[in-house]
Amino acid sequence: MGSIRLSLPMLLYFVVICATLLLTNRCCVVAKWNHRPNIVLILTDDLDVSIGGMTPLTKTRKLIGDAGMYFSNAFVASPLCCPSRASILTGKYPHNHHVINNTLEGNCSSRDWQKSQESQTFPVILQAYAGYQTFFAGKYLNQYGSPDAGGMEHVPLGWDYWVGLEKNSKYYNYTLSVNGKPRSHGGNYSQDYLTDVLANMSLDFLQYKSNYRPFFMMVSTPAPHAPWSPAPQYQDSFNDIKAPRDPNFNVHGKDKHWLIRQAKTPMTNSSIRYLDETFRKRWRTLLSVDDLVEKIVKRLEVRGELGNTYIIFTSDNGYHTGQFSLPLDKRQLYEFDIKVPLLVRGPNIKPNQTSGLAVQNVDLGPTILDMAGYNINKTSMDGMSFLSVLEGHVNSSTWRMDILVEYEGEGSNISDPACPLLGPGVSECFPDCVCEDSFNNTYACVRTVAPSANLQYCEFDDNEVFVEVYNITADPYQLSNLAKSIDEEVLEKMNHRLMMLQSCSGQSCRTPGVYDTRYKFDPSLMFRHNRLRHHQK
Repeated sequence: MGSIRLSLPMLLYFVVICATLLLTNRCCVVAKWNHRPNIVLILTDDLDVSIGGMTPLTKTRKLIGDAGMYFSNAFVASPLCCPSRASILTGKYPHNHHVINNTLEGNCSSRDWQKSQESQTFPVILQAYAGYQTFFAGKYLNQYGSPDAGGMEHVPLGWDYWVGLEKNSKYYNYTLSVNGKPRSHGGNYSQDYLTDVLANMSLDFLQYKSNYRPFFMMVSTPAPHAPWSPAPQYQDSFNDIKAPRDPNFNVHGKDKHWLIRQAKTPMTNSSIRYLDETFRKRWRTLLSVDDLVEKIVKRLEVRGELGNTYIIFTSDNGYHTGQFSLPLDKRQLYEFDIKVPLLVRGPNIKPNQTSGLAVQNVDLGPTILDMAGYNINKTSMDGMSFLSVLEGHVNSSTWRMDILVEYEGEGSNISDPACPLLGPGVSECFPDCVCEDSFNNTYACVRTVAPSANLQYCEFDDNEVFVEVYNITADPYQLSNLAKSIDEEVLEKMNHRLMMLQSCSGQSCRTPGVYDTRYKFDPSLMFRHNRLRHHQK
């Protein structure tokens, strides 16, 4: 075959055609990427909603909540940092991601977690399949950076820009992994205060990121977690504030499981002073979070990107200060520990809305992927997208009515020397021997939110097989455990639903529960022998 010779005009013609095709193809890809919204997730640490945690966050409420939607029934899958954060990242319940506590032995940021779950998180999907540039800054999982988990050199899959805090929340004297390289910080406020450092790094990312691809940014603040170090300008704020004296404050939980019953009532004066001061410190640390939110929103506005950006604000679990005479913690089944703030603004979300539908942190991953245009049916996530709720396309009759909460307690194998009478198996004990956790503080709950029922059913994995049931409508402070006044048949139905959820995976976690009208179950039967029944109507 003879050779083909091209004249110079013909060669230039082909070059122009090839360049045009390449440019057109790139423009199509860029246009496709640019059409997708940006997404920001701001995750706080131990921020309650039931005891006033959102009160100091005036700018956050205005800039995110008032500009979009508040969720009044947002819950976590587990009221402890690492299991909860694992649920956010994977969209799975703890029984499926297998992170049970904050230790390496409990699978928190362990090598097994990295191999089995970290490669399936929603940021991996955003980055690999949706074309997003991804940025993380702050607390990741409590054991991140441990030598036995890859050290600070380990950068989790799914992140283009990585600023991960070594282990648990701090405000000063910490180490960050900046794209796998350790960077130590000291005690100088202007250079080292972690909430401000995270804010500044977030602004830098917004300034220098690519403008041709959508972005996902996750900022995970230390506040309001211990050690509750406020910024200097806020250290005298809220001096007259005390922890709220709600009806369940400093009250003996006589009908609750043994760990609650062991709390001393009334609390000692020293414990009350301590929890009041802690309450103030927590609020003070939140003022810097409020500043962080304002800076990010304003930067997005200046850059002309705010209108095409979803901003989600939430927490990994709630908190308590004195409820049922428990001094300070977050590992219990009650509303103050499992309920969290959730505020969302963004494209097609009308301002000043409130939704009472039940949502959960396992839903964050599916929702974010849905926002990015990814088909969430391709995932194995247990949660469901609430994007349709945000856009006003869902009503209570078509939304799920119950969710699962599960927790596996921690305890020491040896007795606390300060509390020898309690024996081994307890942990998080205060000086007056009130312990916040134990091995058999292990429970699972069905939390039901429906037009006809606002209920909680919990079972403990202990010698008593203890059961707690609450009618939240009539008893919002969960003062009266109704387990002994409910018909056995109804308890069996609730137990069956709990077992279904505890063994669920993926789609089966989203099937209707026993309170769904399609099951023809009347939840008022639960209270026919109880004086509280009339409150159900």
